[in-house]
Amino acid sequence: MLNTSVPVAFDTVLIANRGEIAVRVIRTLRAMGIRSVAVYSDADADARHVHEADTAVRLGPAPARESYLAIDAVVAAAVRTGAQAVHPGYGFLSENAAFAAALAEAGIVFLGPPARAIEVMGDKITAKNTVAAFGVPVVPGIATPGLTDDELITAATEVGYPVLVKPSAGGGGKGMRRVDDPAELPEALRSARREAAAAFGDDTLFLERFVTRPRHIEVQILADQFGNVLHLGERECSLQRRHQKVIEEAPSPLLDAATRARIGAAACNTARSVDYVGAGTVEFIVSADRPDEFFFMEMNTRLQVEHPVTELITGVDLVECQVRVAAGQKLAVTQDDIRMAGHAIEARVYAEDPARGFLPTGGTVLDLDEPEGRGVRVDSGLRIGTRVGSDYDPMLSKVIAHATDRTAALAKLDQALAETVLLGVTSNIEFLRFLLADPDVAEGRLDTALLDRRVADFQPTPVGDAEFIAAAVCHWLRRWPAPPAEPWSVPSGWRIGAHAPTAIRLAGGDRIEHVYLSGTPTDGLVRIGDGETHTLTATFAGNAESGVLTITTAGLRHTYRVAEHDGLLWVAGASGIATLREVAEVNVRGADDHIGDAEIRSPMPGSVITVPVTAGSTVAAGDPVVIVEAMKMEHSLTAPIAGTVELLVEPGAQVRLDQVLARVVATPNPLNHAEPTE
Repeated sequence: MLNTSVPVAFDTVLIANRGEIAVRVIRTLRAMGIRSVAVYSDADADARHVHEADTAVRLGPAPARESYLAIDAVVAAAVRTGAQAVHPGYGFLSENAAFAAALAEAGIVFLGPPARAIEVMGDKITAKNTVAAFGVPVVPGIATPGLTDDELITAATEVGYPVLVKPSAGGGGKGMRRVDDPAELPEALRSARREAAAAFGDDTLFLERFVTRPRHIEVQILADQFGNVLHLGERECSLQRRHQKVIEEAPSPLLDAATRARIGAAACNTARSVDYVGAGTVEFIVSADRPDEFFFMEMNTRLQVEHPVTELITGVDLVECQVRVAAGQKLAVTQDDIRMAGHAIEARVYAEDPARGFLPTGGTVLDLDEPEGRGVRVDSGLRIGTRVGSDYDPMLSKVIAHATDRTAALAKLDQALAETVLLGVTSNIEFLRFLLADPDVAEGRLDTALLDRRVADFQPTPVGDAEFIAAAVCHWLRRWPAPPAEPWSVPSGWRIGAHAPTAIRLAGGDRIEHVYLSGTPTDGLVRIGDGETHTLTATFAGNAESGVLTITTAGLRHTYRVAEHDGLLWVAGASGIATLREVAEVNVRGADDHIGDAEIRSPMPGSVITVPVTAGSTVAAGDPVVIVEAMKMEHSLTAPIAGTVELLVEPGAQVRLDQVLARVVATPNPLNHAEPTE
């Protein structure tokens, strides 16, 4: 495609990003013999991309606006390190025309399109009108700057219901409203304007006809500085949750060869409409009911998160293409020379908890094993010791599989996810495997609402007896003193009289169990609750925080990766990853009282922004006690029972996942605690 044997004029490139995309760009720069410069915030001082780059520059504090979004700081870092070019990755400043202009003023090449292309495609109304003039099909609607609510309401009748209200600025689904009933449109417009103004500082709206059973299909394009434009096929991105992509694949299982050629040509015309240069993506909406009919949605003037699936089926390194095109090289092939082989599918691994409504999570990576092998690729920003906080996007890595056909690629991706071990940070891996097993996904019957329809059906795998035994054994082994030791101090259960097994009370998922252990690790006994007693042997290899635990019990041998931090024990075995914690005994009250602890724990790492109650306050069940903020979202944590509050945090405190923030001492039931009568 480009002459990879010709050296480029850049010997140093700065990557104005973080996480997995920064690591991925560094990999290509190293292969090209180009020195890489990483930038980082205080939160990322020990991040993987900082370690892997040839040099790194601190930008500022953790907030993105003071670091990764600080144009002056990024440009200064490029000048200071002698970088001739800057790769923006995606997100942050990747589609910021002011950033591209600032680099140009400093004499530094922006590895992206011209500023005009960014500006035009960054405004959806302007973009839609621009591409329509080049014959690119657009969704029927009205897209004129400055439309009033009355004008939009009048136009909606001609456009035809259902309609989609969309903000001209921004993305990510913010401000979008589907309206089926004309009576609902006025309020939808008002709320959409409020949300768009708050998110983007611009409340301009336009209308489109809502496409039934929509599928999200995008086309990868590449253009040089000489007017040559090629497309590298399409990607299916319909598996989304709240307009955020989760699983992507190439090619789309929907399109036939003729439609593929037509949509590719439309994508190239979109690029020509703004004299595009570099790698970009044109996004289309296609009705599952009319797969031969597609409409322009928007153009992303940058590399996409899902670019690896295109790289795997074409054999083209898109980052290298970005560098070579920016250095002035000419595309050396025609569209007919582009060949696609096999099928590739990608899953995004997020720091989020599907069992808790996909709340963002976090923590420290205690142990990590990412899959590898033929046809498997992992783009990751993780390493053991990585601290995952709430300052940035929760995407941790991408697992990608490539095979001869779609069925084989799906199976390979599922196996790769099953082999992924990530301890210390709760992720969506189990949900991804649930989604891949869905019959509609397997058959390619996709639409953008499918994932949201399936969320309610997802149930995390319950924590089983094997995980409870493994966690208990870990705690048991840690209690053994170094020899020589008094026999009474060894947790073997030995006594002069009857044995007294060590009892360990654990909580995992919805279960709380007592596990009883006695004997020695090489000749022990184990029992859960009042269940059957089994012989047990156990060995552990590792350090104080993580290692490999091998247990033989009930005639079966099991191996687990285990890690412990902040009171949580992570156990990875054949059935997945479970988290358990040791809990203290509680007083069991009468039948009408609350039984068990009344601790209020943080469902994610974040910061306490307010505490609506005071220590010693009396609350009812459901009353707000602590409000935590994470990923720019507020979460109100309420009292599980009625009682008196004991506060353990103050406003401004940084809290970790599952940290106890408050306790509620239950109010006794007077019917069960009446004074005796004479």
